Amino acid sequence: MVHGMEPTTSRVPALRAVSVTSVDERTIIALAAQQECAVTTRQLAAAGLTRDAIAYRVATGTLRRKYRGVYLLGPLDTPLTSAVAAVLACGDAAVLSHHNAAALYAIRPPYEGDVHISLTRGQCRQRAGIKVHRGHVAPDETTRHQGIRTTTPARTLHDLTPHLPRRDLERAIEQAEVLRLPGCTPYPAPFPTPESRLTRSEAERKVLELIRAARLPIPRTNTRLHGYEVDLLWPDQRLVVEVDGYAFHSHRAAFERDRRRDA
Repeated sequence: MVHGMEPTTSRVPALRAVSVTSVDERTIIALAAQQECAVTTRQLAAAGLTRDAIAYRVATGTLRRKYRGVYLLGPLDTPLTSAVAAVLACGDAAVLSHHNAAALYAIRPPYEGDVHISLTRGQCRQRAGIKVHRGHVAPDETTRHQGIRTTTPARTLHDLTPHLPRRDLERAIEQAEVLRLPGCTPYPAPFPTPESRLTRSEAERKVLELIRAARLPIPRTNTRLHGYEVDLLWPDQRLVVEVDGYAFHSHRAAFERDRRRDA
């Protein structure tokens, strides 16, 4: 010790009190990376952070509180941060649903409103920014997409049926089939009218609009006939019409297959 200087041993306990050697920083960073920047209080505690340590990180800006029990690591969000944080906030029985699930599957545009959550069991109180749907979802109607717990594509379309205009719902159904999402080929009719069964392309939708505008008899769509699936069928008139939309006929094999079917 240099003569005239105070002993430094009295400072050691203070240094130890703020030591972070017991905190698993790698686990926190890895969780945040997997969960679109979101982490829960329980996960932070498992990684070694006390309540005081969490409060300190919030005060210094390392963590940002999103919902009660859910924090965001760092200053940036991803397009899916709010969705993941809402699922985490509502617990293990929560899944993304409705408009947000549709946006996750890319069958509807990004949704700017409250995050829609459904439950497989139990209850979750409403939070600002989260819309909780009380009706329980069956376990086989849930899955993971892009790492997020969510309703299946078919359940998502079912949930959207009473909330979308007819044309928007038809477009969502068509997009689900174009993307070949599980359980959506074909999707059960959301409307009680014969013409509203799943159509295969935007071209078929436009043809149906023309048929309705002309007040012609409404055909069956995408129905089986002599071992083939045909686009439009008028059984009473013994008439079949095929509509070649690009999404299903844009490569040579599909084009030649359809020509053989036409023959």
